[in-house]
Amino acid sequence: MISRRIFRHCQKRAFSSSVVAFNRGSVPSIGDITHTPEAVSQFQERAKAFREAAAEAQRLATATRTAPAPATTADGAQATTTDEEPKKGGIVKSILYGSEEGQRMQAELEQSYSKILARGKYVHAIEIHQVKPIKVEQYIKLIGDIYPKIAADKDMNCHLVGSWKTEIGDADTFVHIWEYQGYAGYHHTVNRVNATPALHDPLRKYMPRFVRHRRTDLMQEFSFWPTSAPRQFGGIFELRSYTLQPGHLMDWEHHWRAGLNARKNVMEGVGAWFTQIGELNRVHYLWQFPDLRARQMAREKSWGEKGWSSTVHKTVPLIERMESRIMVPLPWSPVA
Repeated sequence: MISRRIFRHCQKRAFSSSVVAFNRGSVPSIGDITHTPEAVSQFQERAKAFREAAAEAQRLATATRTAPAPATTADGAQATTTDEEPKKGGIVKSILYGSEEGQRMQAELEQSYSKILARGKYVHAIEIHQVKPIKVEQYIKLIGDIYPKIAADKDMNCHLVGSWKTEIGDADTFVHIWEYQGYAGYHHTVNRVNATPALHDPLRKYMPRFVRHRRTDLMQEFSFWPTSAPRQFGGIFELRSYTLQPGHLMDWEHHWRAGLNARKNVMEGVGAWFTQIGELNRVHYLWQFPDLRARQMAREKSWGEKGWSSTVHKTVPLIERMESRIMVPLPWSPVA
């Protein structure tokens, strides 16, 4: 089951809107997370199975691609080609998807951040809702009814990455991350929601009653870290948000690309994004752990990984402000 779902993700990035039955009025809590060796082991087993299935799905996707037929001349003979075009393609790919050499190329200076740093095809939105404490249950019921319907509508050009409740950080704050088929997909989704009374009217009526403050930023994912497909590992999430000094996003991306493997060897990443509209110079990383103790151990272990201390040394001076919040997934969250 998991390999088939990830295979579809590799082909079309199709997210599932909701995979479990739930009580929309229930309020998840970090108290629901159990810290036992068995729970940690189960988390690790699910993560391992997910990675193996993803690798197999990628292999199958690659195997199913058909190579283009060789070009022919007017008399039917196979045309000869030089290696100039493949070289050009390799350079462009290096710039877009990143190798250490590609990052140093002068051509980067002539391209926009979105072309250099991001994969470009998708736009992500991060919604942060600060809910009135006495309205938390009603808010969860409302969003738990509306958001899965939006995500399940095949005519919407969007997928719900996940929905979470902050447990440590700003209390009664909820985070939702959406994926759209580019900016056109974002416009299409917003227009369709506004034109659908069953979706728009409840949000318009009740959100002002339930929410004290909300903001939405549009982001793109870093090319070196594609957003995860739906998965159910359990545990907790940490959203780490960094505000960088203006003009240093390229430096940040370069250093993090080099040091990412050190973290991925000991931690489960969900995604990494940088803001393009909204609070600029803002970077978000989302991680998943079995529990708080496992998080502590993973972070300590990362210092023993080659390249991590150098990454920290080079990126800390670029930070103006940083924030960490511990979250638990809401019952309908595709990534949970």
